[in-house]
Amino acid sequence: MDLVCPAGNYQSLVKAVDNGANAVYMGLKNETNARHFAGLNFSEKQIAKAINYAHAKNCKVYCAINTYPRESKWARWTNSVDQAMALGIDTLIVADTGVMDYIRSKSDTFPIHLSVQASSTNLESLNFYYNNFAIKRAVLPRVLSLAQVSKLARTAPVEIEVFGFGSLCIMAEGRCYLSSYLTGESPNTQGVCSPAAFVQWEDKGEVLESRLNGLLIDKFTENESAGYPTLCKGRFDVGGNVEHALEEPTSLNTMDILPELIQSGVVAIKVEGRQRSPAYVATVTKAWREAIDRVENTGEKVAQDSINKLASLAEGKQTTIGAYERDWQ
Repeated sequence: MDLVCPAGNYQSLVKAVDNGANAVYMGLKNETNARHFAGLNFSEKQIAKAINYAHAKNCKVYCAINTYPRESKWARWTNSVDQAMALGIDTLIVADTGVMDYIRSKSDTFPIHLSVQASSTNLESLNFYYNNFAIKRAVLPRVLSLAQVSKLARTAPVEIEVFGFGSLCIMAEGRCYLSSYLTGESPNTQGVCSPAAFVQWEDKGEVLESRLNGLLIDKFTENESAGYPTLCKGRFDVGGNVEHALEEPTSLNTMDILPELIQSGVVAIKVEGRQRSPAYVATVTKAWREAIDRVENTGEKVAQDSINKLASLAEGKQTTIGAYERDWQ
C-alpha cells in the first residue's frame, strides 16, 4: 500500500520524503488547487527542486489541479497543467472533465488521478472517467462505508485511494457551497473555504473573536486553541446553547481498520494536511509508515500507541473513523 503525504511547502515535502512517504502531493501558487492559502504551495523553481529531492529518494510527486475553472480564467488551468507536466510531475490530480480532456489532448498516457473533489462515489462514475479519460486512480470521498469502499476496490477498473488521516468535512467533497453563502467565493473554484480577505480577528482581552465576512463564527478563551474560522466548524447559539451546530472539530484516523483496507485492495492511504506544519507532516508520515509496514509485514493490527500518538495532532484532540463505520451500507 502506498503512503501519499501532503506538502504545502518545500520543508514539508522533505519531512514527508525522509519519513517514508511513497508519494507527496502539492499545488501551484494559484487557485487551481484546493488549498490556495497565502504562504502555501510551490513556485516553478520550488517544484523543480522538490522533484529532484523526491526522485533521488524514490518518492513520486503529484500535483493537484483539482478545482473547477471559470470560463474567464480557463487559461490559468491549462497553463498550470502545461507547467506541471513540463517540470516532470509524476501525476496530476484532477476533478474537472475539461481539464482532463485538455491533459489528454497533450498526452494519451500521462497519469491522471481523479481528485476527491470530483466526488465520484459509484462504479458507473468511475467507469465514465476511465473510459473517457483513462484515469489511473480515484481518490474516494470520505462519505463511504468500509463495505462500499471495499466493493469499489474489487470492481472498479482503476486503483482506489482513500484518506487515512486528517481533517473531516460534513460536505461531500466538490459539492460544498456553505462557505460561498457567506463570502460569494467557493472552495470549488477559489481553492479555499474561508478566503483570507474575509477573515477578521478581534482581541477583546480575555476573549478572541473570529469573524468571516463580518459574521461572528467563534469566541476563544485564553486556554483554547483558536481554529481557523469556517462556517461549518463555528459555534453558534442554538436554542440558548452555544455549540458546534454543524460539525465538531475532529480528525479522521483509520489506523484501526488498516488491515481491512489493505485486504480490500485499496492501493493507497492519503494523509490530509497541506496547510499543516513540517513537524506535523513528519510525525504523521512516520506513524503511518510504521503502521503500514507492521500490518503488511506481520499481519498484526496497528499498535494502540501509534493510534494514540496521532490523537494529539487531531482537530479538537479527537478522532473518528467517520463513515467507514456505517455497517448498514
